[in-house]
Amino acid sequence: MSQNKLDQKKIKEAVRLLLEGMGEDPDRPGLLDTPDRVARMYEELLSGMNQSAGEPLSRVFPVESSGMVLEKDIVFYSTCEHHLLPFYGKAHVAYIPDGKVVGLSKLARTVEVFARRLQIQEQMTGQIADAMMEFLAPKGVMVVLEAEHTCMTMRGVKKPGSKTVTMAARGVFQENAALQEQFFQMLGR
Repeated sequence: MSQNKLDQKKIKEAVRLLLEGMGEDPDRPGLLDTPDRVARMYEELLSGMNQSAGEPLSRVFPVESSGMVLEKDIVFYSTCEHHLLPFYGKAHVAYIPDGKVVGLSKLARTVEVFARRLQIQEQMTGQIADAMMEFLAPKGVMVVLEAEHTCMTMRGVKKPGSKTVTMAARGVFQENAALQEQFFQMLGR
């Protein structure tokens, strides 16, 4: 992953070429500012490319409890690296603390770091789990993402409403089916 900022000039040039390739006139009034708008949009949508999950996961608090912590229904929006179309859904993130916890908003921020990149859901699920293991050092992590992919719902097979579900288990969650079951019960499933 490059640590460089997005090249706004190249994005604007590419959008102009794309519009021309579609048979559009990039200088017509309705499209005149489109290359600039698209470049600014990508700056926002891909803001996670230059962020580390270590930042939100670095502020921890000591705790004696070792019960499961679950933050569910974290809404995310990401961009599919295969078609540059959005996929969006909910993340459910749980961990078993090992002497320290992180602020709950930091779990949502960690999801955001990985969602705001060109991405595939399967990879994103594992990245969230791996980052939590690396920076928080819990006994275990479980991550489930449920998302609708517009590359599948508005083009190609055209099946709106279908969801893709991915799961990553690390540490004690890999070894303990009862913990996985508890996770799904807490989700209400």
